[in-house]
Amino acid sequence: MKLKIGLPKGSLQESTFKLFKKAGYNINVRERSYVPVINDPEIECLLIRAQEMARYVEDGVLDVGITGLDWVLEQDAQVVELVRLKYGKVGFRGVKWVVAVPVNSSIKTIKDLNGKKVATELVSFTKRYFKQRGIHAEVEFSWGATEVKPPLLADAIVEVTETGASLKANSLRIIETILESETVLIANKSAWKDGWKKRKMENITILLRGALLAEEKVGLKMNVPKKKLERVIAILPSLQTPTISNLSDERWVAVEVIIDEDRVRELIPELIRAGAHGLVEYPLNKVIP
Repeated sequence: MKLKIGLPKGSLQESTFKLFKKAGYNINVRERSYVPVINDPEIECLLIRAQEMARYVEDGVLDVGITGLDWVLEQDAQVVELVRLKYGKVGFRGVKWVVAVPVNSSIKTIKDLNGKKVATELVSFTKRYFKQRGIHAEVEFSWGATEVKPPLLADAIVEVTETGASLKANSLRIIETILESETVLIANKSAWKDGWKKRKMENITILLRGALLAEEKVGLKMNVPKKKLERVIAILPSLQTPTISNLSDERWVAVEVIIDEDRVRELIPELIRAGAHGLVEYPLNKVIP
C-alpha cells in the first residue's frame, strides 16, 4: 500500500519541507524534479502548485495534499479537511485576500465597485463574494504582477497578502478583507474511508501538528531549592503542570517546563531572582498536547 501525498511547489515548498523534517520525514528533491524522495516507503510524493492541489485530491489523483484554504474554496473542492496548519512562506501566520485600490481612488467601499473592473487570481471565490453582496463588477483573471494593474488595467484588485508591504509599495490601500486563509492538509473522500490510508493520514496529522506547535515553543529546565519552589512555579506558564523531580541533594528539585519561545527572555531573569539555578533552554521537535 502507498499513500500518495501532494506537496506544494513554490513559495510554501521550503517551509513545508522544514515542517515535515521536524515531524520526522526527510524529503529530498532534485533540481527540476517533481517527484521528491521521502524516508517512508509507504508514502509517494508529488510536487504540485498549491493552486491546483485541491482538484487533484478531489479527483483521487492524490490521496492527501497540502495547500491553502483559499485554493480549496476557489475550486469549491469536495475534500476532507484534516487539519489547519498556520504557517506560510515568511512565518507562522495565515494570509489575507483583500480588495485594494490606488490610494487616490474615489472607491471607498466594495459597494463602489459596481460596474468596475477587478483583477485577481482568485476569480471564482471573488465572483461568489461579490454576488452574495449584490455587487456587479467585472472580475478578470490576473496572470501575475496584479499590484501594478490599477488604475490603467483595472479599477481594483483582489490580492493575497501576509504583511501588506507589497500593496503599500505599489501605492495601494485596502478597502476590505474578503478571506482569511491558512495552510490546510486535505484528503480525498474515498481515501479517507480506506482504513489503512486513514490511519496513515492520522499519523501524519498528529506529527505535523506536533512539529508546528514546537516551532514556537522551547523547553526550559532548572534546579530549584525546595524552599523557593512555590515562588518559581508561580512564575512558570505551562502546557500542563511543570515536571518536578527529586535530586540527590534532598534540599533541591529539578523543574522542567515547556513555554512560548517569545517569553523566555522575560522569564529567565524573573526565575533567577525567584531562586532558580542552572537554567537550560533547549529546542523542541514536537509538542503533542
